[in-house]
Amino acid sequence: MPTATHPPRPAAPSGPALGVDTSVRFSEMGLPAPVVNELTTQGLVHPFPIQAAAIPDGLTGRDVLGRGPTGSGKTFTFGLPIISRLVGGSSKPGHPRAVVLVPTRELAQQVAERLRPLAESVGQRVIEVVGGVNIKRNFTALARPVDILVATPGRADDLIGQKALSFDSVEIVALDEADQMADMGFLPQVRRLIDRMPSDAQHLFFSATLDGDIKVLIERYMNDPVTHSTGEVAAKVDSMDHYLGVVADKPARNDVVLDLGRASTKTIMFMRTKHTVDRQVKKLVRDGTAAVGIHGDKGQGARTRAIREFTEGSATVLVATDIAARGIDIKGVDLVVHIDPPAEHKAYVHRAGRTARAGEKGTVLTLTLADQKRDTLAMMRKAGVTPTEWDLDDPRHPEGIRRYLGELGLEVR
Repeated sequence: MPTATHPPRPAAPSGPALGVDTSVRFSEMGLPAPVVNELTTQGLVHPFPIQAAAIPDGLTGRDVLGRGPTGSGKTFTFGLPIISRLVGGSSKPGHPRAVVLVPTRELAQQVAERLRPLAESVGQRVIEVVGGVNIKRNFTALARPVDILVATPGRADDLIGQKALSFDSVEIVALDEADQMADMGFLPQVRRLIDRMPSDAQHLFFSATLDGDIKVLIERYMNDPVTHSTGEVAAKVDSMDHYLGVVADKPARNDVVLDLGRASTKTIMFMRTKHTVDRQVKKLVRDGTAAVGIHGDKGQGARTRAIREFTEGSATVLVATDIAARGIDIKGVDLVVHIDPPAEHKAYVHRAGRTARAGEKGTVLTLTLADQKRDTLAMMRKAGVTPTEWDLDDPRHPEGIRRYLGELGLEVR
């Protein structure tokens, strides 16, 4: 299906917030006055480039494709048109008028928290339904009128199957992090859910990429969509400094990780399995590092608590699996460490995207065993990255990683 493509407006070189478009104000975009007032209360006056470009189309009811990396301002790009277009309508229990589908519990919580005060300013109710939470709580929440539902696909499917939720009144559907839902195998559920919505609903799809399985969704559901892009994901990795640390074996790697935990920086570390996440957190804590971990087997309460501790600074290290960390938007992450190198280049980009948010700089360190170096470098090249290599076993520098952390301006306790 053909799409109209509009280039994004260039971000102004300076302004009250990094990366915003100071040529436009939210107050000039046709948003309801109470919503603008709430944005102002939050200190938000100017939109990000993708917001300035795409929100006007969303407000007219057009289908919109938003292409850009995590952290480029997508939540308000779909959220503000949704809230604005629902003003004046009536809602009823179990029949949301707008649905936002996201890949993970954490992202659902973040999206709901960002949209809730704006929606409440015009009398709308936002609820989230996600796996890992007692489904009876969802029944209770849906027993009252709901305007905007933020959901993970699996839980929404379950609630429809139990007759607690219906999508027959949906006027607008948004997909956030659609490429990640594809990577996680959720697209069959997503298709089933969208098939239950009225065919004339407005579609707002947001993704880092718009190819492959995402292209199939676009062709199946969208009507002459307009595309707004913040640029290729590869441009995002250019805002980071990338390093490859080579170690001889796993004991040597563990020593490096403990030293990284002692550094004076906010760090997210990635591992491939749930069990290794738990073991690594225990090792870091025993060494005196305030570390927390998240993975798919942890309950929602434990995951929320860990993210809160890391966000607020009582924990300095967050250890995570790929899926658990997807969609998490935490400001001020200085360092991302791949303890286990990612299996493929898309995972590298998603992991690395936890730092350098909204135009900031960040550092990404990938640890690799010597016999894995060639494969790891090949994966990084596919991600558009040529790293600076660190030989962490160089006998001429027994201080190891501490030497390099010093070069980055990081102190080690």
